[in-house]
Amino acid sequence: MGLGRRLFVVLITTLFCTTAASAGAAETLEAGAVFGGQSTEANTSSVSTVNLSDLPTIVEVYTATWCSNCVDVEHALDDVESNLSMQQYHTHRSISEVQDPFGTDEIDKRYHDRYGRWSPPAVVFNGSTMIKGSVSQSESLQQDFTTVVQQPLLLGNGTSTFGWTPTGDLSGTATWSSTINQTQFGDGSLQAYLWVVEASAYFEDGSNGLENYPHIMRAVIPLGDVVQGTMDVQLPAAFDGNDLSVHLVYQFNPVIEVIEEPDEPVTAEPDYALPFIHSLATIAMIGAAACTRRS
Repeated sequence: MGLGRRLFVVLITTLFCTTAASAGAAETLEAGAVFGGQSTEANTSSVSTVNLSDLPTIVEVYTATWCSNCVDVEHALDDVESNLSMQQYHTHRSISEVQDPFGTDEIDKRYHDRYGRWSPPAVVFNGSTMIKGSVSQSESLQQDFTTVVQQPLLLGNGTSTFGWTPTGDLSGTATWSSTINQTQFGDGSLQAYLWVVEASAYFEDGSNGLENYPHIMRAVIPLGDVVQGTMDVQLPAAFDGNDLSVHLVYQFNPVIEVIEEPDEPVTAEPDYALPFIHSLATIAMIGAAACTRRS
């Protein structure tokens, strides 16, 4: 491979790697609050009632078995979880030329549609704050994540009740009720969901070297209104083992106002409208020619 081509490959690789690894400060999202986290093993009957103020922080992690930067993020989150009340849920990217057996189109699309993210790693806390990439803004990723987890999602007074009764190897009956003040969320609907999670699954061909991948999101099942309800549920099969759990999660879906802008006539831009691109192309050609002569 000539020098010019090698430089081009290095440049492109650097740009892509920098984009994937770089991280910005915590961003406030307008997607709507996500909270809850009461859970039980799928093969175990359970009923629990908790105060809203005692619910763990819901941490949605966007990851992939080929994402090396994701490993640092996930290890940092494990460190934070050992000291603070939080619950991790890992969405694996499914739309990629690189194999990831844990990604599903439905769950991947949900993450993108809600948070506008196709590139791992990214972490969303209670549906309201996102941290992208794997480069810390403070002394460490642990400190970055701790700062966000310690910010309470102020839900007011109220309780949440969740019950689960297995009726088969991959089925059960979910019951739920709450006394949440829904007016605090504004225009939209607050809905209850059953999130199905696999504790861990093995994949030796993952290029990031983890092999055992935890907190895998297997399904997001709409239950209905948050006030109360009962539903018979069919669960997906685990990738391996028998380690599925079911989680009651509340998700606010805000009303999205669509603003229609009047059509404007399309006019051709003059050549001087893009001087930077022209200059960049010229520089690239000069550089390529120089590299070719040196080769």
